[in-house]
Amino acid sequence: MSVEIGNLLVKAPDICGGRLRIDGTRITVNQVVIWYKQGYSPEEIADQYPHVELSQVYTSLAYYHANKEEVEADLADEKREANRLEQAQLRKSEQV
Repeated sequence: MSVEIGNLLVKAPDICGGRLRIDGTRITVNQVVIWYKQGYSPEEIADQYPHVELSQVYTSLAYYHANKEEVEADLADEKREANRLEQAQLRKSEQV
């Protein structure tokens, strides 16, 4: 049985903040890319998520390489949001 690779990645506004993810999981393309940029091979990334197939990791990386600007912009947005939340938490803890 063949698998249509276009169906391996999905988006839903109410799951993972609407970010592109591996179908049937909460693993986003961004998460896969972060591992990849840290030097992990696709096989090592798949090993981190036992419920993810190697083909899904490769599909995520193919999407990244085909849409690098878009994914990099989304990664930058995620980082800014994480920094904003961290700063808000620090301010909150300083008030206590």
